[in-house]
Amino acid sequence: MLNFIARRILATVPVLAIVAVLVFLLLRLTPGDPAAILAGDAASADQIARIRISLGLDQPIIVQFGIWIGHLVTGDLGESFYYKIQVADLIAQRLEPTLSLATLTILFSVLVSVPLGVIAAWRFGGWFDRALMGFSVMGFSIPVFVLAYILIWIVSLKLGWLPVQGYKRVADGFWPYLQHLILPSITLSVIFIALIARVTRASVLESLGEDYIRTARAKGLRESQVLIRHALANAAVPIVTVIGIGIALLIGGVVVTESVYAIPGLGRLTVDAVLARDFPTIQGVILFFSLVYVGVNLLVDLSYVFLDPRIRY
Repeated sequence: MLNFIARRILATVPVLAIVAVLVFLLLRLTPGDPAAILAGDAASADQIARIRISLGLDQPIIVQFGIWIGHLVTGDLGESFYYKIQVADLIAQRLEPTLSLATLTILFSVLVSVPLGVIAAWRFGGWFDRALMGFSVMGFSIPVFVLAYILIWIVSLKLGWLPVQGYKRVADGFWPYLQHLILPSITLSVIFIALIARVTRASVLESLGEDYIRTARAKGLRESQVLIRHALANAAVPIVTVIGIGIALLIGGVVVTESVYAIPGLGRLTVDAVLARDFPTIQGVILFFSLVYVGVNLLVDLSYVFLDPRIRY
């Protein structure tokens, strides 16, 4: 087990290195000059040139890359062009809203989708099963931003139940904090509920056809015990796998959702940094998201040992 963990951690190094190279090159090769954006529309060519020199953008790309990598290996993500503070500090400041939104979304999605998938498999071919499949298709079809505006119009503007936009920290009170997260979490949860419920249904349905299920029922176990202790337990590996995949999809969803709901998290920071051509901030946030994704995949792989005793590393 320890050898497996060590190998997986070492394997993250080339992955992050490739991500770093691709992000660096894509940012430099796409149109747009950070110096021109920082200088403003009325700036002269000399002013823009001085800003480029101060930012180090006048150096050849290979030199810029070498300087950035040299700082990166020491844990220095650089200083933001736009915000004029260290990128690591900027990420730390914006981490709470994104972490809160992602955690609430994942918890809500799992708590809703897994029972729905189990019931749909148990009532295979019935109205509940068909309704869940229809919901799954709808959940995959509706773009996140469209659903967000629909929920804002109905829940916030028409009914007045929840705030339209914004974010409150935990220190400002738990209920205001939760109020500002409910709508964004529901918006993000729809696609994950559709995905996880569909995979849960398929996995549990396959388990229900196995011999050990018939044996459990022949022993007189209650149907709830058969479904949870036998069918769901043996279908856990693909369900956990798709939850890990969902977290990867969550990264893209957070960017859109935080922009719509004006949540000052990492997703909103990414959009602002892209608009400002803030290279260090974009690079730092993408590397952070990549590290989180690799870490989640490692945890998913390790969970297989506890979910299925036949799996050994």
